[in-house]
This record gives sequence, structure tokens and C-alpha cells, in this order.
Amino acid sequence: MGRILISAGILLVAAGLVVFVAERAGIRLGRLPGDIRLEGKHGAFYFPIVTCILISVLLSLIAWLFRSR
Repeated sequence: MGRILISAGILLVAAGLVVFVAERAGIRLGRLPGDIRLEGKHGAFYFPIVTCILISVLLSLIAWLFRSR
């Protein structure tokens, strides 16, 4: 159990660093080109589809790397 918690903590710190560095480089997750944003008089709809695809690809790559060991 301890090994899993340590791995999860390291992964969370790494994800935080990636987000931090990406924001410094001008890439803001949730506001990428292709994310859907519709605004009207009485409300707004926002769906970050490109961000979801990017995160899915990254998580799939990480899972693939851990499975191959």
C-alpha cells in the first residue's frame, strides 16, 4: 500500500510540474484551440474537448509505459 501511495504522490507532483511549466510556456490547459465555448445572453456552455483528448493520450501513454515493465 505504501508503494502505491508513494507512486501516486510522485505522479501527482509530476503532473503539477507539467501544468506549471505549460502555463509558463503559454499553453493553458482548458483553453486550447479546439475547445468548444458557446456564450449566449442567458448562459454559457464550455466543453474542453481538445484538453480531454490531450490528457487521455498522455494517460494512455503513461499506462502503456508501466504495462510494458
